[in-house]
Amino acid sequence: MQAIILAAGMGRRLKELTQNNTKCMVKVNGVALIDRMLHQIDSQHLSRIIIVVGYEGQKLIDYIETLDINTPITYINNPIYDKTNNIYSLALAKDWLCKDSTLLFESDLIFEDSILEDLVADPRETLALVDKYESWMDGTCVKLSDEDDIEAFVPGKKFKFNEIKDYYKTVNIYKFSRSFSTTHYVPFLEAYQAALGQNEYYEQVLRVITMLDDPEIKAKRLNGQKWYEIDDIQDLDIAESIFTPDDNEKVKLMQGRYGGYWRYPKLIDFSYLVNPYFPPDKLKDEIRANFDTLMTEYPSGMRVNSLLAAKNFDVHQRNIIVGNGAAELIKSLMESLEGKVGFIRPTFDEYPNRYDESNSVFFKPDNADYSYTADDLMEYFDDKDIRTLIVVNPDNPSGNYIAKKDLLRLISWAGKKGLKLLIDESFVDFADEIDSTLIKQEILDANKHLFVMKSISKSYGVPGVRLGILASGDEETIEAMKKDVSIWNINSFGEFYMQIQEKYKKDYAIALEAIRNERARFQSQLAKIGGIRVIPSQANYVMVELINGVLPGELLKRLLIKYDILIKDLSKKTGGKNYLRLAVRNEEDNNKLLDALRAEIDSFE
Repeated sequence: MQAIILAAGMGRRLKELTQNNTKCMVKVNGVALIDRMLHQIDSQHLSRIIIVVGYEGQKLIDYIETLDINTPITYINNPIYDKTNNIYSLALAKDWLCKDSTLLFESDLIFEDSILEDLVADPRETLALVDKYESWMDGTCVKLSDEDDIEAFVPGKKFKFNEIKDYYKTVNIYKFSRSFSTTHYVPFLEAYQAALGQNEYYEQVLRVITMLDDPEIKAKRLNGQKWYEIDDIQDLDIAESIFTPDDNEKVKLMQGRYGGYWRYPKLIDFSYLVNPYFPPDKLKDEIRANFDTLMTEYPSGMRVNSLLAAKNFDVHQRNIIVGNGAAELIKSLMESLEGKVGFIRPTFDEYPNRYDESNSVFFKPDNADYSYTADDLMEYFDDKDIRTLIVVNPDNPSGNYIAKKDLLRLISWAGKKGLKLLIDESFVDFADEIDSTLIKQEILDANKHLFVMKSISKSYGVPGVRLGILASGDEETIEAMKKDVSIWNINSFGEFYMQIQEKYKKDYAIALEAIRNERARFQSQLAKIGGIRVIPSQANYVMVELINGVLPGELLKRLLIKYDILIKDLSKKTGGKNYLRLAVRNEEDNNKLLDALRAEIDSFE
């Protein structure tokens, strides 16, 4: 068996990285793609490697010659690489295809060793390697039968998003038997190229072959192995986080993304906090039905969107502002504050991070649960020279909850002290106490010093829409903030979501009950795991303390590397103490985490 690598392309989308190098010389974590691939192929002890070069071909050849590759290498030059597509490159190697069974690669791939090992070991002689389609994938897809027959090739121009559940993406790694190349592929390649020219793709030949009664080629489905095709700098960035050999570096790179984990479809994210039971399918279908309009039309300005928010939360338009997520409103409000501000530690860092630490006063609960009451806050801050107090309720990450009646006492106390009081109730809907919100017109009217922040992303499970609201009886500050942020600070999808949100109130109530029940079950199961102490929570997350020598950083690393599960390490937030925050997801995901925790924590003992 031999290998053929197509490496003639220019890789224009990688821009300056391929100005003087061919694409396969781009490095992932310090190792060139071609270096990694050649060593993987070399380990299979094949008869030869044929590499079709073109752009910067001599530079690539010179580089390969410096590598310690034992398998004999033959080079074929594509002199018109800038005028042809890969069908021409493969046609240049057609005589080699007929000499031996062949592993065919495109050179811009990075993949696990096991992918090649399994392909070589598979007794089937002619295979197309495929993976279940995910949103990050681009290029040719196929439809398969239950017997791994390729029923249809789906090129990009015929791709239908409403059929993606049936699609598999070609990985651009193939195994051709010598017989298949001789009787099928090469004759069809020659005919196809003669008819349609050299500016085509070799997979189009396979598409024609699969229409035969006996095409000989079958699909080989990947089973969770990792691979990536690198076409641009974003692909390169993601590949580095997937394939870094340093586990600690992988954790750092993944945590540093701050979201966008949909590009890692096998990852289960227990770090970021959303509602797993909302929105319902019907709401999503309604957005899909209006997608074309929302994509191509401008959203309304601040006045109209404030009106929508006022309708949804039953307050006056002059008392509410909509933000591009709560984060935009936090920034605007914090920049308007003066004097000293009181914070609780640990808490949602976006608030203290947006204020001068020298003008910050911190209350730190003196107990292992980081719990506190309204009375604790009033006692601590009573003699402190602060002008604003910020309380996240339920707090993040502790899940500590102050009941509404006690918050009303805190609001009254702050009013008498002449303090502004900001209550962030982004997680309050998850609390066991029903009707716990402070966004009530009568409360705002009676307490001009009160500001109530709410992240729609977290409560309603739509973080991609990026919505947050701030309500207050302080109409002057609300009006000033509306002038501070952009007039088009939310997009049409966010506006449409607010437009239809009210129709789904019953679904939302059902979702909240579901997450309360799952939280109770999740906490109960966590408490049964040795090495974990559960801190009661009223939010959609649970804070736990690791005991008996279990270390949060090490546990996070093991869960990410072995199980594709990402959790939140709170050791920095808690002064080096061993705490984690675990999101409450649906029962299936939570059970995966519970099983992983049981397995890994036992190994610490």
